[in-house]
Amino acid sequence: MQTEEAPDAPSLSTETDENEIGTGEAHSDATAGATVHAEADAEADASAGEGSTEDRVLEALKNVFDPELGINIVDLGLVYEVNAEDGKVHVEYTLTTMGCPIGPLIEQQMNQFVAAVPGVEEFSAEMVLRPPWSPEMMSDEAKAALGVF
Repeated sequence: MQTEEAPDAPSLSTETDENEIGTGEAHSDATAGATVHAEADAEADASAGEGSTEDRVLEALKNVFDPELGINIVDLGLVYEVNAEDGKVHVEYTLTTMGCPIGPLIEQQMNQFVAAVPGVEEFSAEMVLRPPWSPEMMSDEAKAALGVF
């Protein structure tokens, strides 16, 4: 498994909203990969360095790899949304298949790496099944690595 340890990553409070899993809510922007909303706390962004909180969270999530494919979850197109506001970060993600057993591992690693992002105080993740993941959601780099054209 390819993972990196986040140095001195604090533990964050996490919650997974299981009531919305599989409700059929479509995310029209999911096919664009990781869609980012501009609701970040401007002061945290200015003091924490370059990019928005959402951008820094996406960069952190590139350290979370699918252990079977060896490609990070952002490039695989598994991260559908990242919302950050007032130190609270919420990520909507999916898995390559509905019965994929690595969901808890992926979420644990997401928490670990997001905890290291400056300005993040609370993290929640929601696994969604709609729209279902497909290879078209992968970045060009992930497609090339897997031989998908």
